[in-house]
Amino acid sequence: MSGGAYGDRGNKDRSIANPDGAGTLVARPGTGGARHTGEAFLIGDTMTGGYGAGPDILHECTVAVNRGEIAVIVGPNGAGKSTAMKAIFGMLDVRSGSVRLDGQDITGLSPQGRVGAGMGFVPQTSNIFTSLSVEENLEMGAFIRRDDFSGTMAQVYDLFPILKEKRHQPAGELSGGQRQQVAVGRALMTQPKVLMLDEPTAGVSPIVMDELFDRIIEVARTGIPILMVEQNARQALEIADKGYVLVQGRNAYTGSGRELLDDDEVRRSFLGG
Repeated sequence: MSGGAYGDRGNKDRSIANPDGAGTLVARPGTGGARHTGEAFLIGDTMTGGYGAGPDILHECTVAVNRGEIAVIVGPNGAGKSTAMKAIFGMLDVRSGSVRLDGQDITGLSPQGRVGAGMGFVPQTSNIFTSLSVEENLEMGAFIRRDDFSGTMAQVYDLFPILKEKRHQPAGELSGGQRQQVAVGRALMTQPKVLMLDEPTAGVSPIVMDELFDRIIEVARTGIPILMVEQNARQALEIADKGYVLVQGRNAYTGSGRELLDDDEVRRSFLGG
């Protein structure tokens, strides 16, 4: 598995994704203050908020990603990583700050509305229909589409060949890594503008983790921006264009994956030395 630069691996057919816009994200490593995000394709901008009437969990938290990039959110347990992802997807109240996708302010949209706007979201758990076949799971992913989605399904099978082989098998009979491929494939069936993954390698072996990261790189090579929460921080930063370290719901460090891996304080505090 290669770092930051993906080389020639991956499917470069961008028709699996919706057309998207341009933008730049200039990160400042080693700082927790304001970040110069420009017009990033997807940005959760200085988000403060929490669940219902509860206390704030996020405090002026900013994460962003551009087309064809992998951005990774890491940090200790309870740092607000998955909460930041859910805030961007509309699953908790953002009391200040905003969420923008492709230049559009979507802060007021429901999760369903955000899917319609182009977000693909893969939660950590309960992310497939175990009693349905692999192919039926993919068909369920195309529920919002009114066009012929057979071409997209063929592209998903190209990205994940094992799914084509097992397309008639109940998804609940697959291995953990194969289930995650089904979940990602189902999200891709919507032709998303951006793909968000919450702990995609949770509970899988190191070998399967490496395989999943390779598949994620391939998806990014199609041009789809990927925002990912990961507990396996070191391995995730090795493939990341952008990295965000959160601590207690705040940005602690921001930079490229390589910059964060090379930062002594980040390594000592979050990566085990």
